[in-house]
Amino acid sequence: MLFGDIIRLNGRKTPDAVALMSGDTVLTFGALRDRMLQVANAMLGLAAPGDRVGVLAENLPEYVEMYYGVPSAGMALTFLNYRLHPKEWVWILNNAEARVLVVQAKFLEQLEPLLDEIPTLDHVVVIGDTTSDSQVRYDDLVGVAPAVEPAVDVDEDTTAWLLYTSGTTGFPKGAMVSHRNLIIAALNSVIEYEPQPDERSLVAFPLCHVSGYLVPVTHFRGGCVVLTPMFEPELWMKLVDEYQITGTSMAPTMLNFILQHPKVREYALTSLRGIGYGAAAMPVEILRAAIDRFGPIVYSGFGMTELGGNVLTFPKAAHARAIAGEEHLLASCGKPMCLADVMVVDETMNECPPGVVGEIVIRGEQVLIGYFRNEEGTARAFEGGWFHTGDMARRDEEGFFYIVDRMKDMIITGGENVYSREVEEVLYTHPAVSEAAVIGIPDVTWGEKVTAVIVLRPGMTATEAEIIAISRDNLAGFKKPKSVVFLDELPKTVSGKIIKRELRERLTERTE
Repeated sequence: MLFGDIIRLNGRKTPDAVALMSGDTVLTFGALRDRMLQVANAMLGLAAPGDRVGVLAENLPEYVEMYYGVPSAGMALTFLNYRLHPKEWVWILNNAEARVLVVQAKFLEQLEPLLDEIPTLDHVVVIGDTTSDSQVRYDDLVGVAPAVEPAVDVDEDTTAWLLYTSGTTGFPKGAMVSHRNLIIAALNSVIEYEPQPDERSLVAFPLCHVSGYLVPVTHFRGGCVVLTPMFEPELWMKLVDEYQITGTSMAPTMLNFILQHPKVREYALTSLRGIGYGAAAMPVEILRAAIDRFGPIVYSGFGMTELGGNVLTFPKAAHARAIAGEEHLLASCGKPMCLADVMVVDETMNECPPGVVGEIVIRGEQVLIGYFRNEEGTARAFEGGWFHTGDMARRDEEGFFYIVDRMKDMIITGGENVYSREVEEVLYTHPAVSEAAVIGIPDVTWGEKVTAVIVLRPGMTATEAEIIAISRDNLAGFKKPKSVVFLDELPKTVSGKIIKRELRERLTERTE
């Protein structure tokens, strides 16, 4: 099955059902199928099967058309995070050797001076208006292309999406995700998560992030996707009530912003029957607040760019158990989904017994083909025949997994291992703490010094001594922060994940 078959099948079965809504744009499955085919044929007029097509835009209907249309041409849709620096866009486009770039007009001014630095780029297609003779408008190009099946051979192992890792620990790698990978990733969620009558999913995550896989999951079930150009808490609440949204997904940071919004109780938000969260660890205190506001409708998944979606699920029923008294479950990220093989292993690839921390490794047909033109990175990631996630976790006797930390975020201080998430969970219990990140800063005496970086809630105060005291009262002495830094905001990826590498670099410079 090819990725575009999700739209082909629904276009045949329910052509008049609404598939996509965004502002004034409403596309039925029949219309989206036609646009998908037009995009595929338009791209084949510019490049060849096997080429890469970059896309730089916010959450627009054209983006969803390209989700399906570019892979249908046998090409790899290459995602550019709109929050990156223009030089980082250039790096990705050069690494991918992209032939075509589809770009939203608002980003052209930043990118145009650098286009000559991308020698493989033959065509720039603009979503919106352009005055350049060397560029073509997306609507002009796609609008005249035929809505017929493209004359190209594509198989399930063809790369459909080229997703660059967030680069929170260094240069990003291009994850090659095939048609089969995406279909299995979507099916995993279709099977595991209960369908909703008259399903309407609000996509709050940026479509340039792998969490945009909510789009094919919703479409697989014949539901409607509602887009918001970018995440903003009150806009999100307005859209939920306006479109009677049944389900959505977001990062813990995004959910935290909604819960702290002064108008969070003014909107009804009663149509919601499911709120998924993922992309980063959920602090338990934020989860408690979410359940208090929305009720037992939250669930979570664990996945990553290289998996095209989730492989662990922590469903509503497990959350209900936690609310009923099994509070330790609130820290879990769930159990393996039906189409994924997931283990926690030690350094010799032996499975860890319950309670012992190891690395999460994964096998399954949704695991990426490999990293684009990076044989060394691919070999390292698949050492021992399993995909290595770099996430440290433990599992309990019942089979629930608990993320402890990223391997690269583990702090070694005085010879002891400190898992930053454990410390962060304690810091979030302080009433003035809005966001917390715990990192290791190089230290002559300790090797690394446990350092807490804190963003306070508006109008509230806290001192370094108070933050250290709450840690001392709840953690072993070597785990408590030795210093506390207060910032107005934390650096984040487009999906809301805190970029600890940037914090380490910034604070290390201060101490030198």
